[in-house]
Amino acid sequence: MFSKHTQVNTLRQEKHRIDIVILVIVIGLALFGILMIFEASNVNAFHELGDKYHYIREQFTWFLLSVSAMIALSYVPYKTYYRLSVPILIGALVTLFAVFVPGIGVKTYGAHRWINLGFVNFQPSEITKLALIFYLSSWFSSRERQRLLAFLLLLGMIVGLVVLQPDLGTAVILCLIFIIMYFLSGAPLWQFGFLIPVVTTIGLLLSVLSPYRFSRVTTFLNPQQDPLGSSYHLRQILISFGSGGLWGVGLGASRQKYQFLPEATTDSIFAIIGEEMGFVGTALLMIIYFIFLMRLLKIAIHAPDKFGFLLGSGIFVYFALQTIINLGAMVAVLPLTGVPLPFLSYGGSHLFISMLAIGVQLNISRNSKSSWIGSNPAVLLKRI
Repeated sequence: MFSKHTQVNTLRQEKHRIDIVILVIVIGLALFGILMIFEASNVNAFHELGDKYHYIREQFTWFLLSVSAMIALSYVPYKTYYRLSVPILIGALVTLFAVFVPGIGVKTYGAHRWINLGFVNFQPSEITKLALIFYLSSWFSSRERQRLLAFLLLLGMIVGLVVLQPDLGTAVILCLIFIIMYFLSGAPLWQFGFLIPVVTTIGLLLSVLSPYRFSRVTTFLNPQQDPLGSSYHLRQILISFGSGGLWGVGLGASRQKYQFLPEATTDSIFAIIGEEMGFVGTALLMIIYFIFLMRLLKIAIHAPDKFGFLLGSGIFVYFALQTIINLGAMVAVLPLTGVPLPFLSYGGSHLFISMLAIGVQLNISRNSKSSWIGSNPAVLLKRI
């Protein structure tokens, strides 16, 4: 039998233990991502920049900064973001407006998605995802009547700014974060009977009215049309997976990286992994992502208060949506949207914000009162 003193010490140790599984998975995925970014980019980097290590050098620098920030935030009490949620959201909104300011915003391929500060470029929409989770968690922590109108105004303003960039993939993720967190806050179910049809209709209209978005939808419905035009990207992805077979062609042996596959280092990096490591490698990677998401969900469910639950749930939803949308597009069950794969795709802004989110989740895990989700589904319903 344990003494009362021993039990208290055990509870304290459990309370202050971060989730090591998440930490190992995140760092492992990021390092594996650096390897695959080099595999996917070295030919293109040498051809265009004369330096095959260009992309891997940048990504590794961001990796070091991101891991340092993640570790630092894992020691910051998560309740701090309750007080800072409003200024953080205002800062994110300012950056969303700034992308349209000449001399600050960077326009590439007709899109305003980046800000150039001289010493660094970053994507404000990535910051907005985490800022929105902070704010909604703080706002929804207290029950409030008749907040549907304010909710719709905030949703329309933020998602509208992202659509204007234009970036429909990120807008979809932000919209889903809004709706799911609103549901988790305990909002009346009848409101979702109104929200979901309206949001779906607007999304379909945006997809149909924009020529390049409409071409993506028609390509998704009929991948055989225009094989050298609108369907080219999707067909090259499928060729990558087909070439990989069961075991893959081998690390470094990809043929698609020879400038056949568009966005090979960013949105389509999973296709390069499928080509080089085959079905076995991609299946193992998907299992790792599943374990990662389940650990995030576990932390959210066992958070000590409603703010922690909403914050942890928002971070879980963020990573789940990013992963599902990217992988779904890669295997042609969803249209291509330009959403990066967490920790694997090239991009400093995305990696940095993702690591920050994990740092916050690790701090919540320090206060988690259980080592696993448990077998009772009613636990989650009680949290809502």
